[in-house]
Amino acid sequence: MLQLIRTGAATTRTEVGRATGLSRSAVSLRLDQLTSRGLVVERSFAPSTGGRRPSRLELNPDGGVVLIASLGATRARVAVCDLTGTVVLESRADLVVGDGPEVVVPALLDRFDELLEKCGRDPGEVLGLGVSVPGTVEFAAGRIVRPPIMPAWDEVVLAPLVRARFPVPVLVDNDVNVMALGEQYAVHRGQVEDLLFVKASTGIGAGIIAGGRLQRGALGAAGDIGHIRVHDGAGVPCHCGLEGCLEALAGGPALIAQLQAAGLSVSHLLDVVEQAQDGQAEAVRVVREAGRRMGEVLAGAVNLLNPAVMVLGGDLARAEEYLLPGIREVVYQRSNALATRQLQIVASALGGRASVLGSAVMVLDEVLSPSSVDAMGWPSRHPER
Repeated sequence: MLQLIRTGAATTRTEVGRATGLSRSAVSLRLDQLTSRGLVVERSFAPSTGGRRPSRLELNPDGGVVLIASLGATRARVAVCDLTGTVVLESRADLVVGDGPEVVVPALLDRFDELLEKCGRDPGEVLGLGVSVPGTVEFAAGRIVRPPIMPAWDEVVLAPLVRARFPVPVLVDNDVNVMALGEQYAVHRGQVEDLLFVKASTGIGAGIIAGGRLQRGALGAAGDIGHIRVHDGAGVPCHCGLEGCLEALAGGPALIAQLQAAGLSVSHLLDVVEQAQDGQAEAVRVVREAGRRMGEVLAGAVNLLNPAVMVLGGDLARAEEYLLPGIREVVYQRSNALATRQLQIVASALGGRASVLGSAVMVLDEVLSPSSVDAMGWPSRHPER
């Protein structure tokens, strides 16, 4: 019943009864439980014409909160979101994942406490917590596996470290997966069910939405396109131990090294982006060539998955005027004509907000699922009959 109300599929008692097949009294009983728990509100939207005033059922955004952390290499976004996924309060934190979980996790939990206090919410209102990380995650176990830029986190399961402070469901996923969720939910919901989100930053990865659902693969490794070999990569070592990987030639460190070799003063990928945006010829060339190399790998993904939309995000996507043409050039050359007939290749509309929103969607889908709602403690004044 909550799912029907949350998605807008049923917004009145009559519609709920029609959709569920429940009697009027059964609908009233269960709605009483949902409203008593604070998950649903019933708002009048028209004056009475002699009987009960017309009312609309809505998910109560203030019925609880979820806590979200989006970890990057040297910074993090930390947020409190309501039950619609709307950010109540957000801040950035200088957390270096290379310091390891024993340093980062306590600092992260302290930041959550600060945000809850600032927005006037009690820790008891927290229903769930979501964390995205720049590395591979075995999703079902919540285990981080061999993340290249955060080696101290290998085999770390975050949930036990978090639940000592917040005893709620804890979900952990790869950052590009939650970015895909955020973009699909905020920009393409109800319109696009097959979407490929590509993050181009220090590393390169993809999040796959197929049939309206995020596809993580058997163990959570789906979308690891950064370690697919490109044609001119022979002899170029990659941190994964292989040679010629896309990430080794078009990831952030590779582009920085190329411009430094050309005599330009750059130390961060955003320096590369700034140089390109300023029209520096070598920076423009390097970014466009990175787009072509990405296009080589993404053409295969287009043939395999046939997405309706390909979305580019991450720091490198800020130079979209040079990156996207390089990607489009090769994708349209090498992909099946039918697969590209209606394909849109666009920059992310959400930017850095995609990971926060996507993490909130991930957590809310779990804590507001039928099984989770059924397992909640319910007020005893309405015993089940």
